[in-house]
Amino acid sequence: MARKAVYGLFIIFLFLSACRSGKKEDISKSNDLDSIRKKGELTVLTLYSSTSYFLYRGEEMGYDYELIKQFAESEKLKVRMIVAENIGKLVEMLQNGEGDIIAYDIPITGDLKNQLLYCGQEMITHQVLIQRIEKNKPLLRNVTELIGKDIYVEKDSKYETRINNLNDELGGGILIHRMNKDTIITEDLIEMVSNGKIPYALADNNIARLNKTYYNNIDIKLNISFPQRSAWAVRTDEPELAKAVDEWAKNNTKSPKYKEILKRYFELSKNPLTPEVLSIKKGQISIYDSLFKKYAKKQGWDWRLIASQAYHESRFDSSVVSWAGAKGIMQIMPRTARSNGLSEADMQNPEKSIATAIKIMASLDRSFSMVKDPEERIKFILAAYNAGIGHVLDAIALTKKYGKDPQKWDGNVAEYILLKSNPEYFNDEVCKFGYFRGRETYSYVNKVLKLYEYYKGKIKA
Repeated sequence: MARKAVYGLFIIFLFLSACRSGKKEDISKSNDLDSIRKKGELTVLTLYSSTSYFLYRGEEMGYDYELIKQFAESEKLKVRMIVAENIGKLVEMLQNGEGDIIAYDIPITGDLKNQLLYCGQEMITHQVLIQRIEKNKPLLRNVTELIGKDIYVEKDSKYETRINNLNDELGGGILIHRMNKDTIITEDLIEMVSNGKIPYALADNNIARLNKTYYNNIDIKLNISFPQRSAWAVRTDEPELAKAVDEWAKNNTKSPKYKEILKRYFELSKNPLTPEVLSIKKGQISIYDSLFKKYAKKQGWDWRLIASQAYHESRFDSSVVSWAGAKGIMQIMPRTARSNGLSEADMQNPEKSIATAIKIMASLDRSFSMVKDPEERIKFILAAYNAGIGHVLDAIALTKKYGKDPQKWDGNVAEYILLKSNPEYFNDEVCKFGYFRGRETYSYVNKVLKLYEYYKGKIKA
């Protein structure tokens, strides 16, 4: 009897072992390249950031996002994006089979090389000094010139670690200022250098390159760290997927489409220099005044507000196409145009662009009906037109969470739009739409309303 009992336990053990090994095998098989092709979908793990993945005016964007989408299209696959909170979580999710590939630059380190198969184009990053270009002020071109200079970094960041090490290497003398990470991030520091509020900051060169497209007056040529290699990654049991990504990347870097993506994110100015001329002759704002009046009246809007938007969107130039693909006098994004019945062929038609923009504004007005004060509501509507409604709803949720007034823009919801570029906030459980470069929207609302007040004082309704 005892022998039978032992034999029975042995059989049960073998059965459970088979189940466990079968489960592991299923995870492996379900994510190899052949299985991915069969299911027709590539599950992509990434992080929100200004370079990897974000939502802009309702459209998915980002350098890594556009590249992985290109790869997926080459394999005739759809893309499903899953966003993690940090690199550690990305690796954990990949190992658990929650995604097929990490489309985010993972540092190539000894520890991770045992856990991951790196693939795709290898990126070489290093930290650089951000300095303002000013007339008659020489730029720093050697790290020894940092002695005696005020350098601003995020507290407890890799930039603080590097500047501390460099300070030790130079024998001291660098004036290091550590900024609170809860409210200030690297991109805020870059903006502060551009505006002359602080003299110097540090950033990774890819972040610096992207931000130079927003701030033409910064210099990013002085390297202050050793290079760090990074790349996308898959699990070690996915060699076929890694091989396919490597082959695609090798060919893709020579393609016009890749060069177009590279240019869009790291070269094309996000703030093209256009004349800031406000010409008001005989009570006329622009040649499109009759169209603003015609369509604004139908929705009960002041046409001068719509004209103020148009000025800041395009300078009344219907041929303008933004770096993100927004077109026409009202700079409508392709996805927004489609959802509002505006064909791609008509996106640069001034009348149809204006009519569609006012339709969008009316829809946003209804969406923000909970904001009772009409003047306050206009600020929310303008912000959502510029940012996409999702980011404004996130800012409202954060405003409520931190005990401020969700019915008011200035000093309340506007504050959390600005904080949505900070991981501390965009990774909060109340946020659904991730990273956002809120300073643009904050500025947009202020500029449109300031111009609107100017027009109201000069032009009859």
